[in-house]
Amino acid sequence: MISSIGSIAVLVSDSEKSKKWYVEKLGFSIHENLGHWVTVGPSGSAIVLHLCQMEELEPGNTGITLRAEDLEGTYRVLRDRGVEFTRELAASEWDPNMKYAMLKDPDGNEFWLVTSD
Repeated sequence: MISSIGSIAVLVSDSEKSKKWYVEKLGFSIHENLGHWVTVGPSGSAIVLHLCQMEELEPGNTGITLRAEDLEGTYRVLRDRGVEFTRELAASEWDPNMKYAMLKDPDGNEFWLVTSD
């Protein structure tokens, strides 16, 4: 049976540009850098993002969540680094006790920033 997820593909127009963005803006590490196979993720993470370079992109919500222990602090750091948010940090529409923000990478791929609780 399948026991885990190893990578999630994120379509990008330029894997080198995207690799730099994920490292500099989100603080991710490069896990593998083998030509077309470029993976990044938080240090020590078992799941990584495969920066899959494509000719044509369909940007939008990936449904991928990025968890942070200090949600508000992480949000401020990312905003200060110039990360573009498509939804500012605020209470969710379905649960006023839950907050989240949405950010996008240079190709318009959107990610959810949520608490790790």
